[in-house]
Amino acid sequence: MSINIPCLDLNDYINGSDEQRKQFSDAIGKAFNETGFVTIKNHGLSDQLIEDLYSQVKDLFALPEEVKKSYEKVELAGQRGYTSKGREQAKGAKTPDLKEFWQIGQYVEGEDLSKEVYPDNLEVEELSVFNNITKEVYKKLEAAGKLLLKAIAVYLGLEETYFDEKVRNGNSILRCIHYFPIEDPDAIPTEAVRAGAHEDINLITLLIGASADGLEVLTRNNEWYPIKAGQQDIVVNVGDMLQRLTNGKLVSTTHRVVNPPRELMKTSRFSVPFFLHPKADMDLRSLESCIDAEHPKQFSDMTAGEYLNERLREIGLKN
Repeated sequence: MSINIPCLDLNDYINGSDEQRKQFSDAIGKAFNETGFVTIKNHGLSDQLIEDLYSQVKDLFALPEEVKKSYEKVELAGQRGYTSKGREQAKGAKTPDLKEFWQIGQYVEGEDLSKEVYPDNLEVEELSVFNNITKEVYKKLEAAGKLLLKAIAVYLGLEETYFDEKVRNGNSILRCIHYFPIEDPDAIPTEAVRAGAHEDINLITLLIGASADGLEVLTRNNEWYPIKAGQQDIVVNVGDMLQRLTNGKLVSTTHRVVNPPRELMKTSRFSVPFFLHPKADMDLRSLESCIDAEHPKQFSDMTAGEYLNERLREIGLKN
Protein backbone atom coordinates (compact mmCIF):
# COMPACT_ATOMS: atom_id res chain seq x y z
CA MET A 1 0.00 0.00 0.00
CA SER A 2 1.11 3.61 -0.47
CA ILE A 3 0.92 6.17 2.30
CA ASN A 4 1.16 9.94 2.31
CA ILE A 5 4.83 10.78 2.79
CA PRO A 6 5.15 13.91 0.65
CA CYS A 7 8.43 15.50 -0.41
CA LEU A 8 8.24 19.19 0.50
CA ASP A 9 10.51 22.08 -0.47
CA LEU A 10 11.53 24.12 2.59
CA ASN A 11 12.35 27.02 0.27
CA ASP A 12 8.59 27.37 -0.35
CA TYR A 13 8.20 28.28 3.32
CA ILE A 14 11.33 30.43 3.62
CA ASN A 15 11.00 32.48 0.43
CA GLY A 16 7.55 31.62 -0.97
CA SER A 17 4.44 33.71 -1.37
CA ASP A 18 1.79 33.73 1.35
CA GLU A 19 -0.05 31.06 -0.62
CA GLN A 20 3.06 28.85 -0.95
CA ARG A 21 3.82 29.21 2.75
CA LYS A 22 0.25 28.21 3.65
CA GLN A 23 0.41 25.25 1.26
CA PHE A 24 3.66 24.10 2.90
CA SER A 25 2.23 24.46 6.41
CA ASP A 26 -0.98 22.63 5.44
CA ALA A 27 0.97 19.83 3.72
CA ILE A 28 3.34 19.18 6.62
CA GLY A 29 0.44 19.32 9.07
CA LYS A 30 -1.64 16.88 7.00
CA ALA A 31 1.24 14.40 6.70
CA PHE A 32 2.07 14.67 10.40
CA ASN A 33 -1.61 14.12 11.18
CA GLU A 34 -1.76 10.99 8.99
CA THR A 35 1.64 9.25 9.07
CA GLY A 36 3.98 11.47 11.09
CA PHE A 37 6.58 11.56 8.27
CA VAL A 38 7.67 13.88 5.43
CA THR A 39 10.81 14.26 3.33
CA ILE A 40 12.32 17.73 2.88
CA LYS A 41 14.56 19.23 0.20
CA ASN A 42 16.40 22.58 0.22
CA HIS A 43 17.11 22.10 3.93
CA GLY A 44 20.38 24.02 3.99
CA LEU A 45 22.91 21.16 3.86
CA SER A 46 24.97 20.95 0.68
CA ASP A 47 25.63 17.63 -1.04
CA GLN A 48 29.33 18.08 -0.23
CA LEU A 49 28.66 18.61 3.47
CA ILE A 50 26.54 15.44 3.62
CA GLU A 51 29.26 13.49 1.79
CA ASP A 52 31.94 14.83 4.12
CA LEU A 53 29.82 14.06 7.17
CA TYR A 54 29.34 10.41 6.24
CA SER A 55 33.04 10.08 5.43
CA GLN A 56 33.91 11.34 8.93
CA VAL A 57 31.27 9.15 10.60
CA LYS A 58 32.76 6.07 8.90
CA ASP A 59 36.22 7.11 10.10
CA LEU A 60 34.93 7.52 13.65
CA PHE A 61 33.52 4.02 13.90
CA ALA A 62 36.61 2.55 12.22
CA LEU A 63 38.68 3.66 15.23
CA PRO A 64 39.92 0.82 17.47
CA GLU A 65 37.47 -0.38 20.13
CA GLU A 66 39.67 0.79 22.98
CA VAL A 67 39.84 4.30 21.49
CA LYS A 68 36.07 4.52 21.06
CA LYS A 69 35.46 3.19 24.57
CA SER A 70 37.74 5.86 26.01
CA TYR A 71 34.97 8.30 24.97
CA GLU A 72 32.18 6.34 26.66
CA LYS A 73 30.97 8.16 29.78
CA VAL A 74 28.21 6.00 31.26
CA GLU A 75 27.29 8.72 33.76
CA LEU A 76 26.15 10.89 30.82
CA ALA A 77 23.41 8.34 29.96
CA GLY A 78 24.46 8.19 26.31
CA GLN A 79 23.81 11.91 25.84
CA ARG A 80 27.40 12.78 24.88
CA GLY A 81 30.21 10.86 23.25
CA TYR A 82 30.30 7.16 22.50
CA THR A 83 27.77 4.48 23.42
CA SER A 84 28.97 0.95 22.79
CA LYS A 85 27.23 -2.08 21.31
CA GLY A 86 24.55 -3.69 23.43
CA ARG A 87 23.75 -0.65 25.58
CA GLU A 88 20.46 0.61 24.10
CA GLN A 89 17.26 -1.25 23.35
CA ALA A 90 13.80 -0.23 22.26
CA LYS A 91 11.23 0.23 25.03
CA GLY A 92 9.85 -3.19 25.92
CA ALA A 93 12.41 -5.07 23.79
CA LYS A 94 14.16 -8.15 25.17
CA THR A 95 17.39 -7.72 23.22
CA PRO A 96 19.59 -4.66 22.55
CA ASP A 97 19.70 -2.99 19.15
CA LEU A 98 22.51 -4.03 16.80
CA LYS A 99 24.25 -0.64 16.81
CA GLU A 100 26.79 1.67 18.40
CA PHE A 101 26.53 5.46 18.33
CA TRP A 102 28.06 8.85 19.12
CA GLN A 103 26.03 11.80 20.44
CA ILE A 104 26.65 15.53 20.20
CA GLY A 105 24.60 17.99 22.23
CA GLN A 106 23.79 21.69 22.24
CA TYR A 107 26.48 24.35 21.80
CA VAL A 108 24.97 26.72 24.36
CA GLU A 109 25.17 30.39 23.38
CA GLY A 110 24.14 33.49 25.32
CA GLU A 111 22.79 31.70 28.39
CA ASP A 112 24.15 30.13 31.53
CA LEU A 113 22.57 26.67 31.56
CA SER A 114 23.05 23.68 33.86
CA LYS A 115 26.06 21.47 33.09
CA GLU A 116 24.01 18.59 34.45
CA VAL A 117 21.52 19.01 31.59
CA TYR A 118 24.07 20.37 29.09
CA PRO A 119 27.39 18.57 29.68
CA ASP A 120 30.27 19.58 27.42
CA ASN A 121 30.58 17.78 24.12
CA LEU A 122 33.44 15.31 23.80
CA GLU A 123 35.96 16.18 21.10
CA VAL A 124 37.48 13.30 19.13
CA GLU A 125 41.21 13.93 19.43
CA GLU A 126 41.98 11.54 16.60
CA LEU A 127 39.61 13.23 14.11
CA SER A 128 39.61 17.03 14.31
CA VAL A 129 37.61 17.32 11.07
CA PHE A 130 34.84 15.18 12.60
CA ASN A 131 34.35 17.72 15.39
CA ASN A 132 34.09 20.66 12.99
CA ILE A 133 31.78 18.98 10.48
CA THR A 134 29.37 17.58 13.08
CA LYS A 135 29.10 21.02 14.70
CA GLU A 136 28.26 22.58 11.31
CA VAL A 137 25.67 19.86 10.60
CA TYR A 138 24.18 20.29 14.09
CA LYS A 139 23.71 24.03 13.53
CA LYS A 140 22.22 23.64 10.05
CA LEU A 141 19.76 20.92 11.06
CA GLU A 142 18.75 22.91 14.13
CA ALA A 143 18.06 25.94 11.91
CA ALA A 144 15.98 23.84 9.49
CA GLY A 145 14.10 22.27 12.40
CA LYS A 146 13.21 25.66 13.84
CA LEU A 147 11.74 26.70 10.48
CA LEU A 148 9.71 23.49 10.30
CA LEU A 149 8.37 24.16 13.80
CA LYS A 150 7.21 27.60 12.63
CA ALA A 151 5.21 25.94 9.84
CA ILE A 152 3.81 23.41 12.32
CA ALA A 153 2.80 26.21 14.71
CA VAL A 154 0.88 27.91 11.90
CA TYR A 155 -0.89 24.64 11.04
CA LEU A 156 -1.91 24.30 14.70
CA GLY A 157 -3.37 27.82 14.73
CA LEU A 158 -0.64 29.12 17.06
CA GLU A 159 1.59 32.15 16.67
CA GLU A 160 4.34 31.33 14.17
CA THR A 161 6.90 32.09 16.90
CA TYR A 162 5.26 29.72 19.45
CA PHE A 163 8.23 27.33 19.60
CA ASP A 164 11.06 29.88 19.18
CA GLU A 165 12.00 30.50 22.82
CA LYS A 166 11.15 26.94 23.84
CA VAL A 167 13.78 25.50 21.48
CA ARG A 168 16.41 28.26 21.69
CA ASN A 169 19.41 26.46 23.23
CA GLY A 170 17.13 23.40 23.38
CA ASN A 171 18.47 20.06 24.58
CA SER A 172 18.82 18.73 21.01
CA ILE A 173 21.03 15.81 20.00
CA LEU A 174 22.89 14.88 16.81
CA ARG A 175 23.38 11.12 16.80
CA CYS A 176 25.86 9.35 14.52
CA ILE A 177 24.86 5.67 14.30
CA HIS A 178 26.77 2.64 13.06
CA TYR A 179 24.69 -0.47 12.49
CA PHE A 180 27.68 -2.80 12.54
CA PRO A 181 28.24 -5.87 10.32
CA ILE A 182 26.94 -9.20 11.57
CA GLU A 183 29.69 -11.69 10.76
CA ASP A 184 27.67 -14.71 11.87
CA PRO A 185 23.89 -14.17 11.55
CA ASP A 186 23.23 -17.50 13.26
CA ALA A 187 25.00 -16.30 16.41
CA ILE A 188 22.58 -13.43 17.19
CA PRO A 189 19.16 -13.83 18.84
CA THR A 190 16.41 -14.28 16.26
CA GLU A 191 14.59 -11.17 17.54
CA ALA A 192 17.71 -8.94 17.37
CA VAL A 193 17.38 -6.08 14.86
CA ARG A 194 19.31 -2.96 13.99
CA ALA A 195 16.73 -0.76 15.72
CA GLY A 196 13.67 -2.23 17.39
CA ALA A 197 10.22 -0.73 16.85
CA HIS A 198 10.06 2.58 18.71
CA GLU A 199 8.84 6.16 18.72
CA ASP A 200 11.20 9.13 19.06
CA ILE A 201 11.24 11.06 22.32
CA ASN A 202 11.66 14.64 21.07
CA LEU A 203 9.57 17.26 19.19
CA ILE A 204 10.71 16.40 15.64
CA THR A 205 13.54 14.32 14.18
CA LEU A 206 15.50 15.30 11.08
CA LEU A 207 17.31 12.37 9.45
CA ILE A 208 19.90 12.78 6.74
CA GLY A 209 19.39 10.00 4.16
CA ALA A 210 21.03 6.85 5.53
CA SER A 211 23.76 4.89 3.73
CA ALA A 212 21.42 1.93 3.11
CA ASP A 213 17.76 0.94 3.14
CA GLY A 214 16.11 -0.44 6.26
CA LEU A 215 13.91 2.30 7.77
CA GLU A 216 10.24 1.25 7.99
CA VAL A 217 7.16 2.92 9.50
CA LEU A 218 4.09 1.22 10.92
CA THR A 219 0.95 2.32 9.08
CA ARG A 220 -2.49 2.75 10.61
CA ASN A 221 -3.38 -0.58 8.99
CA ASN A 222 -0.65 -2.15 11.13
CA GLU A 223 1.60 -2.84 8.14
CA TRP A 224 5.29 -1.98 7.83
CA TYR A 225 6.08 0.44 5.00
CA PRO A 226 9.67 1.17 3.83
CA ILE A 227 10.74 4.82 3.73
CA LYS A 228 12.99 5.71 0.82
CA ALA A 229 14.45 9.20 0.61
CA GLY A 230 16.95 10.64 -1.83
CA GLN A 231 20.47 10.72 -0.41
CA GLN A 232 20.24 14.53 -0.37
CA ASP A 233 16.77 14.77 1.20
CA ILE A 234 16.09 14.64 4.90
CA VAL A 235 13.31 12.60 6.48
CA VAL A 236 11.38 14.45 9.20
CA ASN A 237 9.09 12.79 11.70
CA VAL A 238 7.02 13.68 14.74
CA GLY A 239 8.35 12.76 18.19
CA ASP A 240 6.45 11.92 21.36
CA MET A 241 6.79 15.42 22.81
CA LEU A 242 4.96 17.00 19.86
CA GLN A 243 2.37 14.23 19.99
CA ARG A 244 1.74 14.93 23.70
CA LEU A 245 1.54 18.68 23.09
CA THR A 246 -1.06 18.18 20.34
CA ASN A 247 -3.01 15.45 22.19
CA GLY A 248 -2.29 12.99 19.40
CA LYS A 249 -3.36 15.30 16.56
CA LEU A 250 0.19 15.00 15.21
CA VAL A 251 1.30 11.37 15.21
CA SER A 252 4.54 10.03 16.68
CA THR A 253 4.71 7.03 14.37
CA THR A 254 6.29 3.72 15.34
CA HIS A 255 9.31 2.95 13.16
CA ARG A 256 12.23 0.54 13.06
CA VAL A 257 15.40 -0.32 11.17
CA VAL A 258 15.27 -3.89 9.91
CA ASN A 259 18.20 -6.17 9.24
CA PRO A 260 19.35 -6.42 5.63
CA PRO A 261 18.98 -9.60 3.58
CA ARG A 262 21.27 -12.35 4.84
CA GLU A 263 23.77 -11.80 2.01
CA LEU A 264 24.24 -8.18 3.16
CA MET A 265 24.46 -8.85 6.91
CA LYS A 266 28.25 -8.41 6.82
CA THR A 267 27.89 -4.80 5.64
CA SER A 268 27.61 -1.64 7.73
CA ARG A 269 24.80 0.88 7.71
CA PHE A 270 25.37 4.48 8.83
CA SER A 271 22.70 6.98 9.82
CA VAL A 272 22.72 10.52 11.27
CA PRO A 273 19.46 11.72 12.89
CA PHE A 274 19.05 15.08 14.62
CA PHE A 275 16.62 14.94 17.55
CA LEU A 276 15.21 18.42 18.09
CA HIS A 277 14.39 18.90 21.77
CA PRO A 278 13.08 21.94 23.62
CA LYS A 279 14.48 23.16 26.90
CA ALA A 280 13.78 20.85 29.82
CA ASP A 281 11.23 23.22 31.38
CA MET A 282 8.89 23.28 28.35
CA ASP A 283 5.37 22.35 29.45
CA LEU A 284 4.08 19.46 27.31
CA ARG A 285 0.52 19.84 28.60
CA SER A 286 -1.82 19.22 25.67
CA LEU A 287 -3.02 22.36 23.88
CA GLU A 288 -6.63 23.21 24.71
CA SER A 289 -7.29 23.64 20.98
CA CYS A 290 -6.48 19.94 20.47
CA ILE A 291 -8.92 18.68 23.11
CA ASP A 292 -12.65 18.30 22.52
CA ALA A 293 -15.48 15.81 23.06
CA GLU A 294 -14.28 13.62 20.19
CA HIS A 295 -10.64 13.92 21.25
CA PRO A 296 -10.51 13.74 25.06
CA LYS A 297 -7.19 14.42 26.76
CA GLN A 298 -4.88 11.38 26.35
CA PHE A 299 -1.70 12.32 28.21
CA SER A 300 -0.68 13.32 31.72
CA ASP A 301 0.93 16.72 32.26
CA MET A 302 4.71 16.81 32.44
CA THR A 303 7.69 18.87 31.32
CA ALA A 304 10.02 17.94 28.49
CA GLY A 305 12.80 17.21 30.99
CA GLU A 306 10.61 14.88 33.02
CA TYR A 307 9.52 13.02 29.91
CA LEU A 308 13.09 12.70 28.59
CA ASN A 309 14.32 11.20 31.88
CA GLU A 310 11.43 8.74 31.94
CA ARG A 311 12.19 7.53 28.42
CA LEU A 312 15.97 7.32 28.95
CA ARG A 313 15.32 4.94 31.83
CA GLU A 314 12.93 2.87 29.71
CA ILE A 315 15.49 2.35 26.92
CA GLY A 316 18.29 1.41 29.29
CA LEU A 317 20.53 4.47 29.08
CA LYS A 318 19.71 5.88 32.52
CA ASN A 319 19.36 4.20 35.93
